[in-house]
Amino acid sequence: MICSGNGFAGGRIRLGEIEVLQITKFERIWRCTQLAGKAQPFTFYRPLEIPDGFFSLGHYCQSNGQPLRGYVLVAREMTRESESPALKKPLDYTLVWSSDSHDECAYFWLPNPPTGYKAMGVVVTSTPKEPEVEQVRCVRTDLTEPCETSNLLVTMKSKSSKDPLQIWNIQPCDRGMLCKGVSVGTFVCGAYFDSEEVVENIGCLKNLDSTLHAMPNLNQIHALIEHYGPTVYFHPDETYMPSSVQWFFKNGALLYSANGKKGSAIDYQGSNLPSGGTNDGAFWIDLPSDNDAKNYLKKGDIESSELYVHVKPALGGSFTDIAMWVFCPFNGPATLKVALMNIEMSKIGEHSVFFSQHSGGEWLDASDLEFIKDNKPIVYSSKHGHASYPHPGTYLQGSSKLGIGVRNDAARSEFVVDSSTRYQIVAAEYLGNGAVKEPCWLQYMREWGPSIVYDGRSEIEKLIDMLPMFVRFSVENLIDLFPTELYGEEGPTGPKEKENWLGDEYC
Repeated sequence: MICSGNGFAGGRIRLGEIEVLQITKFERIWRCTQLAGKAQPFTFYRPLEIPDGFFSLGHYCQSNGQPLRGYVLVAREMTRESESPALKKPLDYTLVWSSDSHDECAYFWLPNPPTGYKAMGVVVTSTPKEPEVEQVRCVRTDLTEPCETSNLLVTMKSKSSKDPLQIWNIQPCDRGMLCKGVSVGTFVCGAYFDSEEVVENIGCLKNLDSTLHAMPNLNQIHALIEHYGPTVYFHPDETYMPSSVQWFFKNGALLYSANGKKGSAIDYQGSNLPSGGTNDGAFWIDLPSDNDAKNYLKKGDIESSELYVHVKPALGGSFTDIAMWVFCPFNGPATLKVALMNIEMSKIGEHSVFFSQHSGGEWLDASDLEFIKDNKPIVYSSKHGHASYPHPGTYLQGSSKLGIGVRNDAARSEFVVDSSTRYQIVAAEYLGNGAVKEPCWLQYMREWGPSIVYDGRSEIEKLIDMLPMFVRFSVENLIDLFPTELYGEEGPTGPKEKENWLGDEYC
């Protein structure tokens, strides 16, 4: 299958029996200010300018603290492959919750679908009159996927109801490049705290069109990266720079096996690395034993560095996920932060090779990013740890409340990699066999570094005595606040062994 790219960025996607269209123009229904905590006001909208033949599936909401850039999908029936239509009107609605604002009132309604159909979202009105069934459509169950709540958006209070109303985003339960679930952009709500119960009668769409016609072709991928590719800044005091994988191999990286004591040189393309299989512990890559050669390799070579790109379908092919991997031969020592003290650790937290993101992360809206040259986001790589952050500053991995954990310092410097010009597409499976030639090293499934055990617990215990008395409440509790990587770690595996190679980018 070769993707033509004809349907890319067209605003419409065929999902089989139905076609969906993205709507980004809205009419305001209600602005909520009666919120729990310090949440910003929230506004609820209905989609506007829906073309003839298309139908709304539900309403949209978002915080007033960000630009109005959201979307909802509207749908129309394309072909009939069943005796039952793909879309049907709801039978009626159930009133979920109502506000008691002095200025404006709002009523939240859940469509009650016919048997064999699923509602896609909630309808909001400004009057107590039940909405017309013409307002939305429900979708035949076999054209839907199970969904779950994702972010809790806001909790709203009402004097007339003892229970607050909670609003959630919804997403398909199964997500990843092989999954078919499509988010509609709507929301769900409930006057209780059981998010699983809220989505029992709600679904997401399913993409049954195997052509993935809305995905970009190879030329379009290059255009996207050249237009939007992020710029990565490394810390001004960074000692361990990134490099290309080829530079790492050329300059002394060695392949070790469980059956031998001496490492073998690696071809600069990685062609002599064992490929396929799983991480069975039979092989690993390590730095050379000679100290001068080892220290040279640790420092990396930013001039050779490039970002490795994996392009994959997301949310049933309704989005394109461009995942970029940066290769750093080595992670430096960690800095522990305890109250107002910063303590350099000489060995704790080192990687022999780093070839993955940390186990966490975050999704950010474009309005929360910094940009260079108008449309290219900035990524800050933390000192020694090489974790990625959207802004300069100090990020704590541990307890932010107590100010205890591992510091990740990020700042702008002259050490820069511009991915819009320095990148290599290493995989885009949906384009078909042969469209992208995957490098040999990508098929290496074992560890890019040996297993390391640090005497981190004893080192941390020695530091406990340096702490102020008000912090020193329990040696065991303090130690538990530090990441487990400080006490030892396995060598990191390559991109294809990570769950997010096939799966979603997890937070």
